[in-house]
Amino acid sequence: MAHENGAGLPLSGIRVLDFGHTVMGPTAGLILADLGADVIKIEPAPKGDPTRTLKGFGTGYFGFFNRNKRSIAVDLKSVEGQAIAHALVKSADVLVENFAPGTMDRLGLSQETVAGINPRLIYASLKGFLAGPYDKRLALDEVVQMMAGLAYMTGPPGQPLRAGASVVDVTGGMFAVIGILAALRRRDETGEASGVSSALFESCVFLVGQHLAYASQIDEPVPPMPARRSSWAVYDLFILGDGEQLFVGITTDAHWRRFCETVGRADLAADAELATNNQRVAARPRLMPLVAEIFAGLDTAEAIALCETARIPFAPIAEPADLFDDPHLEATGGLLPTTMPNGTKTKLPRLPVRIEGADLTIRADPPALGADTDAILADLGYDAPAIAALRRDGVIVDPAA
Repeated sequence: MAHENGAGLPLSGIRVLDFGHTVMGPTAGLILADLGADVIKIEPAPKGDPTRTLKGFGTGYFGFFNRNKRSIAVDLKSVEGQAIAHALVKSADVLVENFAPGTMDRLGLSQETVAGINPRLIYASLKGFLAGPYDKRLALDEVVQMMAGLAYMTGPPGQPLRAGASVVDVTGGMFAVIGILAALRRRDETGEASGVSSALFESCVFLVGQHLAYASQIDEPVPPMPARRSSWAVYDLFILGDGEQLFVGITTDAHWRRFCETVGRADLAADAELATNNQRVAARPRLMPLVAEIFAGLDTAEAIALCETARIPFAPIAEPADLFDDPHLEATGGLLPTTMPNGTKTKLPRLPVRIEGADLTIRADPPALGADTDAILADLGYDAPAIAALRRDGVIVDPAA
């Protein structure tokens, strides 16, 4: 898919330098790109973003987090490469980086240096920790999930468990975008640029904020989610007659009345000890076997039809690959046709927001390494002989290599 500009989109005309790697930085770049910014992914020559070749769960990183971006591969450790980076800085509105502390300084791209080149640039640093006692530590998504209590809340007692996606990396990238957008608005009003920082640890602490609020109001430790005392009478997995599982939530009195009516259990609807949610919570030892028996007599299609008729929350237990054929995502265009750099064709999630009058779709597939190097350098004023010399010296990568 050829690259097209973001004309007509909210961030059209904004240029972003994406020095991000792995997930956190590229997430911020992805969101800004989907919103219409011209995001230039600056990759290290000669091998590029390491996630291009990761295996295991990392196999999905590059293809998902790098659409709608242009790629230039540069040896930033060389004098000529740093000159290219400085020329890009002059042309940009935003810089995003999530290197280890001190890396940008060593590359001649510290916030102070960059401000001297372009005082209007928004400099966004995405780190493991905000400035403080921990800020020299290296951090990973799973590390801060352990530190901030998220793993404790996710696993059963005594078995801390990371969430099943890179939720903290993604959240940290999202918070960076919020800060960037706020800084751009302030720059529009005052003409002054701002530094923006987000961090994994603080993002994870924010995610468990509701549990901190809970802990402040009770005298015993907050239990992990699998061991919690539910606020709702029915908020559980049920085994169906065909062996499948269905999660069902009956969280309001109206839900309960509709459920009883739909299954033809006037006796349960009339039971005074089950009239309110709090009463049903107290009666769970008696109630849950009754509800489990009802669902055990239904296959998956019948159970879904019941829940839809009763208008109660429910969910079949899906694996990620099941979403490729999800009818709602198919009907709403929630998955965007994407071609990976290796040629694999797939469908990947659209940005989960809608803005009237703006189609936040895919304008460019994840780029091949250095695919846009020549065009970007020409835009910066480098002529063909200069570009050829940079390539000959290994400062930039031949996209065809």
